[in-house]
Amino acid sequence: MAGVDTETLIDAWRRLLVGSGKTWVLFEHGTCVVLEEPTGDLAAQATEILREFGPVRVGGPAGDFRVLELHNGEGWLVTGHHPDVVTFVPLDDSADPSHLAVGILGRSRRDRDGTELHVVHVEDDRPAEA
Repeated sequence: MAGVDTETLIDAWRRLLVGSGKTWVLFEHGTCVVLEEPTGDLAAQATEILREFGPVRVGGPAGDFRVLELHNGEGWLVTGHHPDVVTFVPLDDSADPSHLAVGILGRSRRDRDGTELHVVHVEDDRPAEA
């Protein structure tokens, strides 16, 4: 499975979350964990969430997904059973643009991220302490 380069993923997530004030952690295959209550070591916090909610277990909620088409034409977001774990699939990554094909691709990337757990970027949007 071909991957997207890290800078492309970071740029895409920055555009997607611009102005949200959210802190987020990006994993190697495009899965982003948005930290609703960021504390301490952000990479470790996100890794624990993805360790639990990233790997696919078919037949249960971990196998489920929903595909959201981005209006800017960049691609899709594939969600799973945790509301803060989302995988970005760029438009050029899926030869088949059907939601089923894109969803399976995004889910497989989430599974890889959830088992390999390789953080490639942390975006800390917490307010600076005085």
